[in-house]
Amino acid sequence: MTAGAAAVAWLDRVRFDANGLVPAIAQDAASGRVLTLAWMNREALATTERTREAHYWSRSRAKLWRKGESSGHVQRVREIRLDCDDDAILIIVDQVGGIACHTGRERCFFQRLEDGAWRDAEPVLKDPKSIYGD
Repeated sequence: MTAGAAAVAWLDRVRFDANGLVPAIAQDAASGRVLTLAWMNREALATTERTREAHYWSRSRAKLWRKGESSGHVQRVREIRLDCDDDAILIIVDQVGGIACHTGRERCFFQRLEDGAWRDAEPVLKDPKSIYGD
């Protein structure tokens, strides 16, 4: 198998959905905490592997984006894993700045269900306005 064929073979193994996307979970390498769930298309996954920085497909903006491109909170990739059904990606990352969420929190999963209502269970570490501007 040639180097080019090998490069394509690992991507061909991933079962992207009908929209060409696969869910990607980012997990902090140091703490093991789940930071976020985002979506990757083939280009995002290939770019993530090549650059060793997390790239995702923005469904709302319909474009490829590098995590931290505007905030500086880059995700440096240590490992990329594929689940047993070949339809979900896990990336183990070093989270630069300790903030993965656009709300200024460590992770996107900061809301907890309590007594039938979603409540913020984790603090804002940095005001989003100071990260992204107005």
